[in-house]
Amino acid sequence: MGHEGDCFLVPGPVRMNQACLEAMSTPTITARGTEFRDVMARLNSGLRYAFNLTPSSSERKNQSWTGDDGYKVIVVSGSGTAAMEMVMANRFRHNDRVLVPTNGKFGERVAEMGSRFCNVKHLKYEWGRAFDFGEIEEQLARGNWEAVAICHNETSTGITQDATELAEMCQRHGVAFIIDGITSVGGLPVHPNEWGAEAVVVGAQKCTAGPSGIAAIAVNQHFIDRCTAIRNQDDSNPTYYLDILAALKKGDDDQTPWTPAINPAMGWAASLEYLKNEGLEQRWNRCALMAKGVRNLFTDLGFELLADEFFRSSTVTAIMYPDGIDDSWRTRLKDEYDTQVIGAQDHLKGKMFRVGSMGETTVSEMIEGCKRMISCFEDFGMEFSQVEVESYFE
Repeated sequence: MGHEGDCFLVPGPVRMNQACLEAMSTPTITARGTEFRDVMARLNSGLRYAFNLTPSSSERKNQSWTGDDGYKVIVVSGSGTAAMEMVMANRFRHNDRVLVPTNGKFGERVAEMGSRFCNVKHLKYEWGRAFDFGEIEEQLARGNWEAVAICHNETSTGITQDATELAEMCQRHGVAFIIDGITSVGGLPVHPNEWGAEAVVVGAQKCTAGPSGIAAIAVNQHFIDRCTAIRNQDDSNPTYYLDILAALKKGDDDQTPWTPAINPAMGWAASLEYLKNEGLEQRWNRCALMAKGVRNLFTDLGFELLADEFFRSSTVTAIMYPDGIDDSWRTRLKDEYDTQVIGAQDHLKGKMFRVGSMGETTVSEMIEGCKRMISCFEDFGMEFSQVEVESYFE
């Protein structure tokens, strides 16, 4: 069956399914009663699945937030950026040295955020270029580092970092590994326990196809112990709403310390049930299939991709505009073809567009969207050899 209607191919916020939308339209309930605790238990259990952690009970009063691997999930009533700030503000002291390699907008945001709470050394690489692991190794070998923090999947440039290699370095040098997985958890292979990651962050509106404005963190016991020790030493950064120890005190009771995002939590729990039904690895594979199809199709049509070849993301593809074409193409694509992709940021604005392949986007929607993109480029005077778009997504 082909896809009909609009094609929404942006790398988040993504389209939400009907069950998620209906859950969010539920009449208001109290945040402190058993009804919402039931919601939190389902949400916690679903999050553990999305984070690729060991399973937990989805029933309240049954430790829904933790499992055999020792990780605990914490729901944050705020965007993924709020969750990442909670990690950085609580885990580090002002003088802790944290290495932050970046190759795009959102990694740079991690570096800027971290500099408010700790002593960040920012290794700033060219957008879309892979990290220099030799330089990172050299830095870590000098000692006195508390952590490495990365944006795992950089949607601004369509590149995914080699987390396995970075995790091995961190373990060998005895430093913490902190991961902004906002656009990778639920869409790309993420292995918190195998990588020894102290904290991993996810945003609902990306790969898990939930609502905007709610996020979560998976933290291990060492992370919790360090946050507690720093607080007890009276050497912590100032926090209140984003106090992670306050959140930890409420976890066993399937609650949050402050008034939670009640309806978004309901919606997210529903979208995570959909993820469970599809299967985590099946979602990884579907995202990878669509991204590979987009990459190969547009490369064969003569387009240039921004990210280094061996590190290209499976949840977003960054494609350079040919000479003479800019974001007016995206406007026409939306207005005339009922199809949306997203533009570039900062110095690449007007020079590139990005195609999302995350969430619940179907292969048929991606195929139809690509056909419309090609037609729209032809409207701008581009000529292509005949291609069978479907063949790229088999």
